[in-house]
Amino acid sequence: MIRLIFYSQDVKLQYLLAPTLGADFEVVVESKQDRVKQLIAEKHCDVLVLDYDSSHGSTEQQLGFYDEIRNTNIPIVVMTDDDRRSTAMELVHRGVYDYFRKPPSLPELKIIVRRAHAHAVLKSDFESLHKQAPVIGPPITAGCDQLIGAGARSRAVYDLIHRVKNVSSFVLITGESGTGKELIARAIHNLSDRAKLPFVAVSSGAIPETLIESELFGHEKGAFTGAAGMRAGYLEQAGAGTLFLDEIGELSLHTQVKLLRALQQREFTRLGSSRPIPLRARVLFATHRNPAKMVEEGSFRQDLYYRVNVMRINSPALRDRTEDIPDLAHHILQQYSSLYGKPMRSIEPAAMAALMEYPWPGNIRELENVIQSAIIFSEGDSIGLDDLPEALQELEPLCLGETAPSGSFEEQLRDYRIKLATNAVQDANGNKTVAARSLNISRAYLHRLIREAGENVTA
Repeated sequence: MIRLIFYSQDVKLQYLLAPTLGADFEVVVESKQDRVKQLIAEKHCDVLVLDYDSSHGSTEQQLGFYDEIRNTNIPIVVMTDDDRRSTAMELVHRGVYDYFRKPPSLPELKIIVRRAHAHAVLKSDFESLHKQAPVIGPPITAGCDQLIGAGARSRAVYDLIHRVKNVSSFVLITGESGTGKELIARAIHNLSDRAKLPFVAVSSGAIPETLIESELFGHEKGAFTGAAGMRAGYLEQAGAGTLFLDEIGELSLHTQVKLLRALQQREFTRLGSSRPIPLRARVLFATHRNPAKMVEEGSFRQDLYYRVNVMRINSPALRDRTEDIPDLAHHILQQYSSLYGKPMRSIEPAAMAALMEYPWPGNIRELENVIQSAIIFSEGDSIGLDDLPEALQELEPLCLGETAPSGSFEEQLRDYRIKLATNAVQDANGNKTVAARSLNISRAYLHRLIREAGENVTA
């Protein structure tokens, strides 16, 4: 049963609405703000419905006390007789879950309240899971085979992927271009209970604005000039699987409105048709831009931002997880040396040091390009410093000793990591916590590297 507080100054509306909601709702009618806050504090409220009457004062006056309860995670639904756009934007800006016009439609009100409650439950469960177990120890890599890296930031991403995999809610993946946002989306799909169903990836920025609606929602024959037949859009093609909508920030405001409606109503229509089609797919979103800043600039709808930003995963830039570069570089080396039919054994230490010093503005995509080029230019079976672009050759490499390591690639990689760990501990004057933080790795992993070195470094 959903516990609902209906706050209104309209006595007639109070007694008209409360008894008609049905047995699924426990309704408490209140006209005093202090009593509403008390009930919320005592955990006697799942959803709060506010009656906003434009004749009873400004939005600020009527909703001012919302600021006092915004941290309670109680979803707020507003009933209003004001159809001005400025009022709607003010409500959304304050973070209300949804709003609707008076007089209320009883079926609509029930649907909105149930959705608000389900949304709050999902959000609460996700936040409690996130607080239960900090990301320490070995990475959760199962099902994330295409994601390479064992550093702290990568493990945090793996952890979030596992937490959201079967939570049927929207996920917003952010991060710079070339950081692997689509790989994160695919990992979520592959780990979910939808893994055997379609995964449809769409790049919004690659579709002309004149075609984006047709591509997303589909169209009927004759819907527009050139529509020779019916076409199912990406929302329909995904079925009950997963739709990955990349670069959502490139959508026009007009398309954002239609997308928002489809997400809210869980249904859409093809162009040229009035028949609603259920939206069965789980939708994942991604952008390389700052969506909050876009909202401030007016290029991204605030209500759509709140709708898609339920759960968020940030794909870290390569410069922020340099400890993953050796693994990434080796993976790319094996992949492309096989593709080009040019077996490569390893990356020489000086070249690897340069790779780890470079800031990588193009992220993993740029690293991939550099390794491919080095494979082609290399005259031996390993990549040396001379095989890298001049920008990397000019970098001052990390001082890891004058003697070049020997052995297999794995042995060299192990020695390289151990050297980084011991140097970091020395630079931190023996403080392993500071050393681990400087390398963006866990303290437990740092201890393991030190033990492998067989050195007695005091804390």
